[in-house]
Amino acid sequence: MKKKYIHLYLTGLLLLSVACTGNFRDYNTDLSGITDDDLIIDDNGYGIRLGIIQQGLYFNYDYGKGKNWPFQLTQNLNADMFSGYMHDAKPLLGGSHNSDYNMQDGWNSAMWTHMYSYVFPQIYQSENATRNTQPALFGVTKILKVEAMHRVTDYYGPIIYKNFANAANHYRPDTQKDVYYEFFNELDSAVVALGGYIEEKPDANEFARFDILLDGNYSSWMKFANSLRLRLAMRLASVAPDKARAEVEKIKKNGYGVLETVTENVAVSTQSGYTNPLGELNLVWNETYMSAPMESILTGYDDPRVEAYFKSCTDVKFKNEYRGIRQGTCFAHNHYAGLSKLSVTQSTDAPLMTASEIWFLRAEAALRGWTDEDEETCYRNGVMTSFRQWGVDGVEKYLQSELTATDFIDTYDEENNIEARCKVSPKWNQQDDKETKLEKIITQKWIAMFPEGCEAWAEQRRTGYPRLFPVRFNHSKNGCIDTEIMVRRLNFPGTLQTEDPEQYLALVEALNGEDHGGTRLWWDTGNNNLE
Repeated sequence: MKKKYIHLYLTGLLLLSVACTGNFRDYNTDLSGITDDDLIIDDNGYGIRLGIIQQGLYFNYDYGKGKNWPFQLTQNLNADMFSGYMHDAKPLLGGSHNSDYNMQDGWNSAMWTHMYSYVFPQIYQSENATRNTQPALFGVTKILKVEAMHRVTDYYGPIIYKNFANAANHYRPDTQKDVYYEFFNELDSAVVALGGYIEEKPDANEFARFDILLDGNYSSWMKFANSLRLRLAMRLASVAPDKARAEVEKIKKNGYGVLETVTENVAVSTQSGYTNPLGELNLVWNETYMSAPMESILTGYDDPRVEAYFKSCTDVKFKNEYRGIRQGTCFAHNHYAGLSKLSVTQSTDAPLMTASEIWFLRAEAALRGWTDEDEETCYRNGVMTSFRQWGVDGVEKYLQSELTATDFIDTYDEENNIEARCKVSPKWNQQDDKETKLEKIITQKWIAMFPEGCEAWAEQRRTGYPRLFPVRFNHSKNGCIDTEIMVRRLNFPGTLQTEDPEQYLALVEALNGEDHGGTRLWWDTGNNNLE
C-alpha cells in the first residue's frame, strides 16, 4: 500500500474498532453527513438518500475519511478473495491474515459497520419519506434495501432487519430464514408499488436524474426486482425448494420479465462522480491480482475473457502470460508484484448484477424442472451474453471446447503447486448427470460475474462450484475452519461482545451455531439436492 494511503488505512481500522456497530439503536445519529438543507435544495431529498444507498452497495462514499479503504475492508479482503477471484500481492500483516484464515476482525467488521452506520439509516428514512406519497420511489427503495442487505446476511447469517430502529422489540435479530422470507415480502411490495405507478403514469421518469444503477426507467427497476427475486430464490434451492419454486412462479406471472440483453446490467455508474474503488486498489495501491483458481480455469479453458479481466504479467520471466496467486500460502515477500493485475480502472462501472448471471439462474431453474425452458439454451445464452458484454469473440468455438482447467504452478514456490480441481469443460453434454450440468452452469456463472465477489462467494458456498483450491496453511482459531470445506461466513463484529453483549448473544442464538468462520449459513446445506 502506498505510503500516502497508510494513514487512511490505519485510521479506517481504528474507526472500525471503535465505531458503533449497532446504529439501529439510534438511527437519527447516522454518519452520512447529510444535512436538512441538503435535502430540500432543488427537491433533492429523495434523490440524495437514494444516491447514498446506491453508492453504498459497492461502497465508495466519502464521509470525510477517504472512500477507497472502506471498500477494501468491506469486500476486497474477504469476499473478493474467498470467492476465488483475487489476491493481494503484498504480504499484509506479515503474510498471515484472512488469506490463511487468521481472520481479522478489523477487516471483517466492515460490512456490518458501514451498512448499519451509513446505508441502512438512509434506507429506513427513505422508506418512511416515500411510503405514502411517492409509490415509485418507495418501490425503488425496497429493491435497494433487498440488494443491500442480502449482501450483509450472506456474510454473517442473522442480522437486525425487521426490527431495525424498533426499540419496542429490543432490535431483535432475525434468523437468516426470516430475513430471506422478508426479502420476498419486500420485493412483493416493490412490485405492487412500481406496477401501479407505471400503469398510472407510464412515461414518468422523475427518478432518472438520481439513478446511477440503471437507465432511470421504472420498468427497468421492475426487471431488476424480478431478477433479484430469481437470484434469492435459487439461493434457497436446497434448503427451502418449495419456497424457492413458489418465488420463481411469481416471476413467471409478472409481465415485466428479467434482465436478458447485454445492455441490461445493474452497475454503479461512474458517469456522475462515483469512482470505482476496486480500480483505485488495482492501479494506485497495487493490491488486486489474479487468483490461482482464475489462472487455472481461464487459461485452462483458453478463455478469451482473460484478456478483458486481467493484464498480462509485467515480470519479464512471464511476459505475455497470465499468472495468479494461491490463497493461504503465508508469503512474506514481494515476488508476486509482477504477476497479473486486474483490468479494472477507477472509471469502470461497478457491477452488481449482469444479464448473463440471470441466464445461468434460468439454466439452473430449468435443470431443476421449475420452468419449461431448456437448460442448454439458457446456459448457452449465459455464455454468449457474457462474451458480448466484454466485447470478446470466439464464443461458438468456446462452447464446443472440451478443455479443462490446468494445474496451478506457482511462479516462486513449488510447494504451492496444486493439481487442478475443476474438471468440467465449457461444452454442454446432454448425457451428463444433473450434478455435472450444475457444475458447468455455476462455473460459467462464476466466470461471468467477475469481478463481483460478494455474489460469487455466496454461490460458491451454496453449490461448491467452481472447485477452488484449498489454502496451503490454515491458521484459523482452534481449527474452526476446515481446510477443504473452506470459510463459510464472517464472525459478528468483535466490538458487539463488549459494547452490546445482549445483542451479540441474541445474534449467536439466531445463528444456531458457533460464531466463527466454519459455521454454515442457513442456506448453505452442503448438498445441492438436484433429484
